Amino acid sequence: MISAISHPTDFSPEGQMAFLHALRLAQLYRCRLDLLHVRRPDEDDTFARFPHVREVLIRWGALEPGATVEDIATKAGVTVRKVEIRDSDAVDGLSTFLLSHRPDLLVMATHGRSGLNAWLSGSVSHEVAHATHIPTLLFGPHATPFVAEADGAVALDRALVPVATNPPAGRALLELHAITDGLPLALDFVTVGEDVPHLEGPDGHALPIRSIAGEVIEAILTEAAASGAGLIIMPTAGQQGFLDALRGSTTEQVVRRASCPVLALPA
Repeated sequence: MISAISHPTDFSPEGQMAFLHALRLAQLYRCRLDLLHVRRPDEDDTFARFPHVREVLIRWGALEPGATVEDIATKAGVTVRKVEIRDSDAVDGLSTFLLSHRPDLLVMATHGRSGLNAWLSGSVSHEVAHATHIPTLLFGPHATPFVAEADGAVALDRALVPVATNPPAGRALLELHAITDGLPLALDFVTVGEDVPHLEGPDGHALPIRSIAGEVIEAILTEAAASGAGLIIMPTAGQQGFLDALRGSTTEQVVRRASCPVLALPA
């Protein structure tokens, strides 16, 4: 069950798609949505630049014109918190928030001034890696949205789930079922190569896993495009934490090239 979603934003146009998905998912799960922005201590207040949640919900028909701020929670089912974090380092500021609030899902763009590119540059502290050991929905530069900007309609019925013997996907599968429970989403499990792992669903039955051939990244991208998947879901492992696992990993490379969003799940 998802009870809280966080969306870090740098107010760039690239982040708008991620914001719309974070809001629509929060509406579907009827959960809290934290909109996060880090500003330097010497910067002016940026609160007015936060995404306008009420305007979007009115456009989607979830609220009536003239709705109040209170209606966002009572009628649309979303409790929104706009959090301005004052810190000279965006990664440190976000990690502090994440450590203390522990959202169930992060939704963020990977391009823009403080997307994943910025998070992956330079050294990453143990605290940041620990804080971001959280399922993360990532929108790369070529990702096609599954939430319509005009009316909030969701067009997502199939997800490709590449799995392997290493990393073991046990914990990731628990996260996966918590996130997708209640969504009309068909999960297509595949593995690249002939070493097919044995995985069980929440009912204890073995999951059907198809074997596909080719170089790992190319095979995943080709299969996602051929199957019409609107989402790629990837278990990701790392000795030091989630961001360390992403840096230079198969998941990061898939995110950068995929024509759909990628849900990265800590294994």
